[in-house]
Amino acid sequence: MTAQLFTPVELGGVTLPNRIIVSPMCQYSAVDGSAQPWHQVHYGMLAMSGAGLLCLEATHVEREGRITQGCLGLYSDENEAALKPVIDWIRGWMPGVKLGVQLAHAGRKASAQRPWKGGGPLTQADAPDLPWTTYGPSALAYDPEKNWHTPVALDSVSLKRVKQAFVEAAERSLRLGFDVVELHGAHGYLLSQFLSPLSNQRTDEYGGSAEKRRRFPLEVFEAVRRMWPTDKALGMRLSAVEWVEGGVTIEDTVETARQLKALGCDFVDVSSGGNAPGQKITLGPGYHVPFAARVRKEAGIKTWAVGLITEPEQAEKIIASGEADCTAHARPFLLDPRWAWNAARTLGVETPPLPLPAARATTILPFKPRPSMAKAAE
Repeated sequence: MTAQLFTPVELGGVTLPNRIIVSPMCQYSAVDGSAQPWHQVHYGMLAMSGAGLLCLEATHVEREGRITQGCLGLYSDENEAALKPVIDWIRGWMPGVKLGVQLAHAGRKASAQRPWKGGGPLTQADAPDLPWTTYGPSALAYDPEKNWHTPVALDSVSLKRVKQAFVEAAERSLRLGFDVVELHGAHGYLLSQFLSPLSNQRTDEYGGSAEKRRRFPLEVFEAVRRMWPTDKALGMRLSAVEWVEGGVTIEDTVETARQLKALGCDFVDVSSGGNAPGQKITLGPGYHVPFAARVRKEAGIKTWAVGLITEPEQAEKIIASGEADCTAHARPFLLDPRWAWNAARTLGVETPPLPLPAARATTILPFKPRPSMAKAAE
């Protein structure tokens, strides 16, 4: 009997050959949103992982919406042009691989330092032109005690600008040939900030009740859905719970998923937390799986389960029991870039050899050192 993890699954108009997904992982290695040689090497490696879908890192729809200076973007022609050789190189060598991209806006958690430089908010000590202006649903800092920037509350004009930025980034994604787009509505970034009463204290039509707090994320989804082809797939990542009193609950998320499905959402990627510095997360193997199972059952929508899913047998059990439709993995693929192939061997599944390239793409991205690297070389 074939392991259920290695059976095909349809997401919208896309059929994945198996249910294993390389989850989006920020690389913090772009220059003004533009991909670098690192991205070609990193994603080229993961394209040969055997996963059913490779989803690129959080890719920001506005320059001001980047988490850090090194975050990838699709907010300019230069960003699109820089990412094209990466995608073309993967398609040339791995013509059958399915590619996704996570479109994001960091909102009040933007203008942050790279993790290996300590994280936290950027300051003028980092560079004369830093930090940059951040935006959110309300003028509430993520963590005032640690001097996080107080965002500018988005007004009606700015809301239209951000919505259009998501649409334009999706249009760039379409031109680049992505199969799947995931909108980032989790982890305390802009769309999840609107969903949460902890960060959204507006008194207009976009704040107050849970229904009003959903309005802007749903409007963004609907705008992207109008232009994103039905023969591809469109979904959203949601934080199922916020792990803090007064935050988003699983009941809230189930209802959000129901409304997303009614708008044509093909899947929900179920994660949690990220919007409150006081969160108390109960960690453990597959700790998001019960949330994914409940969203799947009660909203009637396909779900991805993510979070400490490290073993093939664990992933197989999740799929075989119907708790989720796909399992998404991040760190396991960094530790073992052939995790999916090795999972097949562990589960006794015969898999085809890596496909031969349709055409040998040889475009190599020009190297542009990060400012820190250039300074070190002086």
